[in-house]
Amino acid sequence: MNKQEIIRAEGYHIPVLLHESVDLLVTNPSGIYLDCTFGGGGHSRYILERLSPDGHLFGFDRDPDALANCSINDDRFTFVRSNFRYLRHFMDFYGIGQVDGILADLGLSSHHLDDESRGFSFRFDAPLDMRMNSHGGKTAAQLVIERSQEELGDILANYAELKGSYRIATLLKRASDDGRLKTIQDLLIAVAPIIPERDKKSLAKLFQGLRIAVNDEIGALRQLLSDGSKLLRPEGRFVVITYHSLEDRPVKNFFRTGNISGERVTDHFGVSLSPISPLQSKPILPSADEEARNPRSRSAKLRVGVKK
Repeated sequence: MNKQEIIRAEGYHIPVLLHESVDLLVTNPSGIYLDCTFGGGGHSRYILERLSPDGHLFGFDRDPDALANCSINDDRFTFVRSNFRYLRHFMDFYGIGQVDGILADLGLSSHHLDDESRGFSFRFDAPLDMRMNSHGGKTAAQLVIERSQEELGDILANYAELKGSYRIATLLKRASDDGRLKTIQDLLIAVAPIIPERDKKSLAKLFQGLRIAVNDEIGALRQLLSDGSKLLRPEGRFVVITYHSLEDRPVKNFFRTGNISGERVTDHFGVSLSPISPLQSKPILPSADEEARNPRSRSAKLRVGVKK
């Protein structure tokens, strides 16, 4: 990437584990690759540098902002404005039966966290939105309205992993029922008896839980792993960067056993039926230098699966 492209990509989102992920992904420069989380295009631009004139890259992103910031003018690149959970549908549409590699950098981009209007961060007051696709789907405020108190408690227990999840759900439902849950500030006021504003760690978990539910992130990840493994050609690489255990656990289990639960399934001879295997036993972590340059990379884990 030239200097201008680097500045543009990092202005939207600093790509995490850039060289490590792409170096492990691209094994055939003439192959077909999928970047399932285009974002600012940092990973995509580096993948294109590694491809020959015969290679091709498809970049997926459901966020309209990603398309608006996409400046890649390359015949070897196709932008697909869609959730990556539909990658098999779009590969069928483009007549692609197999691909050589799939990359997914999960979680939020820096752009999402720094955009005051999107409602992803408690640093700003904004509508209680949290949708990755701001043109469709239900907002976090609508989620709280429509889910029962028990369902909301389950969401916070499973996705935020907070103590007192069901008590927090009670506060949120009470504020919502009274018409007092429309903005980030409303949410902070509602949960203050249990999570004061100074408890940044718990607030981050609360926002994570609501965001995951709003965008069905775990469901989309499961679909990606299942469909992506079927699209890969033999020896193709599946590269995934995760940021918390709810993402990392299913990826680790799938690469080891071929299923989300981690249950090993074998044939009559005891041979694993998993279509994929991990390239390494432990995840690759950001270097100390990368963590210093980009503190948001600190929780990142990179895992690679190889199609059998």
